[in-house]
Amino acid sequence: MPSIASSATSVLIAHVAAHTDRIRLGAGGIMLPNHSPLTIAEQFGTLAELHPGRIDLGLGRAPGSDQVTQWALRRDPSAAERFPHDVLELHGYLTGQTRVPGVDAMPGKGTDVPLYILGSSLFGASLAAALGLPFAFASHFAPDALEPAVDLYRRDFQPSTQLDEPYVIAGVNVVAADTAAVAEAHLLHAQRRRTARFVARGQTLTDDEADALLESRAGRQVLHMMQYTAVGEPHAVKRYLDDFAKRSSADELMVTLMSPTLEHRLRSATLLV
Repeated sequence: MPSIASSATSVLIAHVAAHTDRIRLGAGGIMLPNHSPLTIAEQFGTLAELHPGRIDLGLGRAPGSDQVTQWALRRDPSAAERFPHDVLELHGYLTGQTRVPGVDAMPGKGTDVPLYILGSSLFGASLAAALGLPFAFASHFAPDALEPAVDLYRRDFQPSTQLDEPYVIAGVNVVAADTAAVAEAHLLHAQRRRTARFVARGQTLTDDEADALLESRAGRQVLHMMQYTAVGEPHAVKRYLDDFAKRSSADELMVTLMSPTLEHRLRSATLLV
């Protein structure tokens, strides 16, 4: 995806970590079917050694690519089916309790990098609960399963060495601006762009064409994906996020900024803080 520079996630984290001192950094997340657990353990173990206590590792099951890309990555279509096993293998490398005799992650062994399970369905919720790991739900694009997934996770959670009690992160879109009118204009831009990306891939649309697409059945489905979006001036956004956190039983929010330009997104982040 040209708009997301995350193919080398560990490299980006290393760059940001080298230019900051205190903030925690993590992957939201590594799609494990695309990678060897040992490779990820070595990468994030190295980051943890360089920046102790500042590195987290979120893991997802979706390959996020087509069969041609899977071939280019030297992975196979069944890799997603091994996700639970791969999470346990990765966990073993990072805790120094390898599940592969004679193989350790160097660096990585014993760093205990915290793991998070990312999901957009009940599968991720069930796995996170069984393993006693924090659960992050992608409600910023998969709103319908948020409540049942969180309910299942909290109900079935089993304590682990990493986590005593359930911990939920919920994704939410944010379009904050100095005025409500500017925020609404930025939201419309985001809606047009998102719909064109999914429904008219590769095409350049006028605003009128994009608006017509928004009114179509496919366009309404894309808009529904953006159901959980905080829009407006700072006080309105804060009220929305406070209410969303309560309704979703979230301990933490993962925010996606949707304003049209880098300058606008930085302003949105400043207003949000």
